[in-house]
Amino acid sequence: MPPLPGGTHRCFHAVLLLALTMLLLAGILHMDVGLFIPLLRSQAEGPPIVNVMFLKTHKTASSTVLNILFRFAETHNLSVALPAGSSFHLGYPWLFLARYVEGSESQGPQQRFNIMGNHLRFNLPEVQKVMPNDTFYFSIIRNPVFQLESAFTYYKDYVPAFRDAESLDAFLASPWTYYNQSVGLPNAFARNNMWFDLGFDNDARADDGGYVRARLADVERQFQLVLIAEHFDESMVLLRRALRWRLDDVVTFRLNSRSARNVVPLTAVGRERAQRWCALDWQLYQHFNRSFWVRAHAELGPRLLRAEVARLRARRRELRERCLQDGAAKNQSQIADPQLRPFQSGQADILGYNLRQGLDEQTQRMCERMVTPELQYMARLYALQFPEKQPKRLHFLE
Repeated sequence: MPPLPGGTHRCFHAVLLLALTMLLLAGILHMDVGLFIPLLRSQAEGPPIVNVMFLKTHKTASSTVLNILFRFAETHNLSVALPAGSSFHLGYPWLFLARYVEGSESQGPQQRFNIMGNHLRFNLPEVQKVMPNDTFYFSIIRNPVFQLESAFTYYKDYVPAFRDAESLDAFLASPWTYYNQSVGLPNAFARNNMWFDLGFDNDARADDGGYVRARLADVERQFQLVLIAEHFDESMVLLRRALRWRLDDVVTFRLNSRSARNVVPLTAVGRERAQRWCALDWQLYQHFNRSFWVRAHAELGPRLLRAEVARLRARRRELRERCLQDGAAKNQSQIADPQLRPFQSGQADILGYNLRQGLDEQTQRMCERMVTPELQYMARLYALQFPEKQPKRLHFLE
């Protein structure tokens, strides 16, 4: 075999030394050598993926995920497919059209964006008009019992089916008393909302096995990854690996979350009724919850998955101590900086954060990005990306 070039020779020896060091540590600490294999393999995984489409479903921890995407876009100076004009969503609840994106109808070839994540009702052909061909598609879902409970509190004043119901238990005891199919789109939050967000008919028959299987196959074909809100940290581990991003890129604080006193758990009977009422969402959740764990165990295995989750949580604790005053979320009246106060909706008490005082400039910028509420972050990115346009107005801050 001919001798290796100088640079390649040095690289080979560096990798060999790293491998021998890990093996030695494994022997000393009696650790599983298999834990280190993904670390060695990652040397050849390639650059991070920068073209990403996130289907932001409602009341599924999706605002926290969107913060990850906004931060990555801002840090790497990437373009974001943002709502046109004064809008804050991409045409929702109507099916998405490319013209809902600011700048999509500019002169010349269709403009493409790196990141897309604002609320929309999924319509793949139109999304493909504004996103590159090599885009990574992912979404997030949540147990529909808890998703519906959150939606009831958050959209109580906006959804016709919820307005007259004293409680979610009362609504579920007789849903057809409140839910009128002829109302159409305004009631989308009240039944199978995740199914609706995926672009499907939320009033379709859940007992039509052929239809349900076909739609689940559509989701599997269109999305490379579906995250599970109840297993958020494990989801972040899989997402980071799929995108080849750094650990800090996916470390987050919870955003757009409610205070514990705002959560009204359903009775056991109510939970069963919620599963039946949102049967399409229930089948969606069961299917992708199973496939999520199959993938997690196939890609990492239980031991490495636990180690990666522990590493993620340790870094979150470290950043919480570094960034946050008192290290905890606050209700709106306790947040000192008006620009960090989240939008309040319905009967929900949405929490936010105060930053520590005296942070250096770099740390201040990093921490501020992590706690900026969704609407404020969107408005900031819009102003940066389209300085010639009228800024988006946040009336709730005026």
